[in-house]
Amino acid sequence: MSPRRRTVHASVALAAPAEHVWSFITGFVGINDELRPLLRMTIPPRLRATAAIDVEPPVALGPSLLLLFGVLPVDVDDIRLVAFDPPRRFLERSRLRSARHWEHERVIEDTAGGCRLTDRVTFEPRWSATGPILRTAVARLFRHRHARLAARFGAA
Repeated sequence: MSPRRRTVHASVALAAPAEHVWSFITGFVGINDELRPLLRMTIPPRLRATAAIDVEPPVALGPSLLLLFGVLPVDVDDIRLVAFDPPRRFLERSRLRSARHWEHERVIEDTAGGCRLTDRVTFEPRWSATGPILRTAVARLFRHRHARLAARFGAA
């Protein structure tokens, strides 16, 4: 692994079955609900007619604009799924304008009170000086996403 790569881990216990959480988090309505109000992602053209992502990996889903506060373009995510195992796991390996490498793995495990959702994000910034800033921003973004999920499904 490159010494410039950074990793962020985040986990949240939710009071809902894994299948219910999965169906919400794999559609752009759910993704954008998690990100709201900080960011919004546009839907790649090949997914515009679908309610939820249901694909056979590996597959390039296409570009998605990341819009700060839903309006200001701040990055582009060229989304590529390399693993998609409903309702348990997905692995995305993409390139962003801000990161030459972006890997997001999301795992959902059953628990007695619902499920545990864990995100692991590994990225390599295009400019080394932005590494600490991006790491802080990514960690805060995923804490925000998990808080939104806990508000929707209840914390277990």
